[in-house]
Amino acid sequence: MKELIQKIESRRAIVGIIGLGYVGLPLMVRFAEERFNVLGFDIDSQKVDLLNDGKSYIRSVPRDQIRDLVRRGIFAATSDYTRLAEVDCILICVPTPLTEKMEPDLVYIENTAHQVTENMKRGQLIVLESTTYPGTTEEILLPKFQARGWREGEDFFLAYSPERQDPGNREYTTKSIPKVVAGITQNCRKVAKLLYQQVIDEVVVVSSTRAAEMTKLLENIYRSVNIALVNELKILADRMGIDIWEVIEAASTKPFGYFPFDPGPGMGGHCIPIDPFYLSWKAKEFDFTTRFIELSGEINISMPYYVVSKAIDALNAKKKSIRGARIVILGVAYKRDIDDIRESPAMAIMKLLQDKGAKIAYNDPHVPKLHPTRKYTFTMSSKSLTEALLRKADLVMIITDHSQYDYRWIVDNASLVVDTRNATRGIRSARGKIIKA
Repeated sequence: MKELIQKIESRRAIVGIIGLGYVGLPLMVRFAEERFNVLGFDIDSQKVDLLNDGKSYIRSVPRDQIRDLVRRGIFAATSDYTRLAEVDCILICVPTPLTEKMEPDLVYIENTAHQVTENMKRGQLIVLESTTYPGTTEEILLPKFQARGWREGEDFFLAYSPERQDPGNREYTTKSIPKVVAGITQNCRKVAKLLYQQVIDEVVVVSSTRAAEMTKLLENIYRSVNIALVNELKILADRMGIDIWEVIEAASTKPFGYFPFDPGPGMGGHCIPIDPFYLSWKAKEFDFTTRFIELSGEINISMPYYVVSKAIDALNAKKKSIRGARIVILGVAYKRDIDDIRESPAMAIMKLLQDKGAKIAYNDPHVPKLHPTRKYTFTMSSKSLTEALLRKADLVMIITDHSQYDYRWIVDNASLVVDTRNATRGIRSARGKIIKA
């Protein structure tokens, strides 16, 4: 332990990051910025090759930054997990998706744990950062490492520190977002805290890995429930002839007891649509039903259907059938000004529209191509956003309110607009031309 602490404090510790996606890659950059040598691991050989060539596949991580780190020899990527023995600290940032039955799919964590067990050396710190249910660190990782006959807190150090990335957020970065940390033992907690203190402005220590795992779930459940609430009120307000956006703006003037959440076409990203169900699944082990989680999930999952119904009504009012209608989707990323389409409601909306016979095209300045995923089989490319494209469309749907879009120009050139993000607020048009959904 003393040797590892000295290596961390002197920046001689080599940090290994498993999973070089939206969490792992920014974390790698942060450690490299503080003069740590970093070795990245990923099963995707294409990502590894791109990184070693000094290229980035994530918009928020500039290519020049990767190229500079590779050129200086501070960072390298590999798919060879035997090289885990070369590093002093292992940070696990792999995906934690859901199965088709909405149950936790821990295959990435389990496979990674196997690789670490096969290649770890004495004295290493291993930290799980993937979002998961309370007990994962103790129940899945710890027994595998103990099976080698090694003692936690002495022969190896195991901790949990949930990722808190917010892609596209320029105000809060990896460095400035407080880091929650917990260890299996006091020594584990001490080493993990020390490591993150070298690269993060504030480290928040909690008593157990279960508490740390629960912390991340609470954060995401809080957002999921409140987004579901405002989405449900949006549907009610629409039936009552009330502008929910006006209501939210007025309510936001209250200086206490209220925090605004915006409604939308559904939820996206790898966290909020997925993580709450990890706790919902685990709760059943304790004969407990998480009713708020289940209800908010139902509401948020249903929002693409509501949006499509509004599109059908808007077309009907113009004496146009959904079948054969030419529809242009603006924005397929799950939120503004990013290139991430994971769990994006745009995918569900496009699939529903296609199933009803609509002819779909999309534009997104950050997503040039769509590739098949586990749920969807789109193989489309972004169309150039031109006056001709808008004028030819029977309907233009604003799904993601990217800041690059000129909404005044879009409204002027489209015959009918369905706006799911209130992006056209303040823009006047002919009666019935803009439909809020």
